[in-house]
Amino acid sequence: MGPNAGGWLEDTQASYDTVAASYADLTRHLLDETPEERAVLALFADLVRAQGGGPVADVGCGTGRITAHLCRLGVDVFGIDLSPGMIEVARRDHPGLRFDLGSMTSLALADASMAGLVGWYSLIHIPDNEISLVFAHFQRVLRPGGPLLLGFHVGDESQLMTQGYGGHPMKLYVHRRQHSQMYAWLEDAGFVVEASRTLTSAESKLGGIILARRPVADPEGRSRRCGPRMP
Repeated sequence: MGPNAGGWLEDTQASYDTVAASYADLTRHLLDETPEERAVLALFADLVRAQGGGPVADVGCGTGRITAHLCRLGVDVFGIDLSPGMIEVARRDHPGLRFDLGSMTSLALADASMAGLVGWYSLIHIPDNEISLVFAHFQRVLRPGGPLLLGFHVGDESQLMTQGYGGHPMKLYVHRRQHSQMYAWLEDAGFVVEASRTLTSAESKLGGIILARRPVADPEGRSRRCGPRMP
């Protein structure tokens, strides 16, 4: 069975339910080792505030470490994840924050209700044939002008992951993508890509970061953008 085979949602959920506690222990302090990622998250927080603030969803939040970091930066943020096990650990570790069970393929948020969205290495298990659906939901729920921050693994291959995070069994594909493919999907969904970079860190041996935005139409109906410089 290939990387786009059916049942991937169930496999992803079951895999992360299995490793949730170990995942939290192994990733809890990664941001302490990744100053460039912290700078990007701070830029995202600044952009949300510059648009007037409002709710931000950390989609595919896992055990909540990025959600909690953004909260410390003053963002009104909550997390969404497919795995009940991950949500349970997130609520345990960050009791003052909101964490909801849900899937980015059927995002249960109102249209234009989000001031920003984050997908921090959370699209890496989404098959190519489902990415357009995910980005359509992201575009739908973001307010005009709202920023979208993505982290992903850079590359060309998809690899079956059979164990991880403490040696526990897993069954899911990890998809690596090039920036050009991500740009194409985002632009097809109606986003404007404003900044990107590639880096090596504790987060990823070769990681990509993209900052995009749902554009704001000017009075004549044309979309406009303002591109920040990514740290």
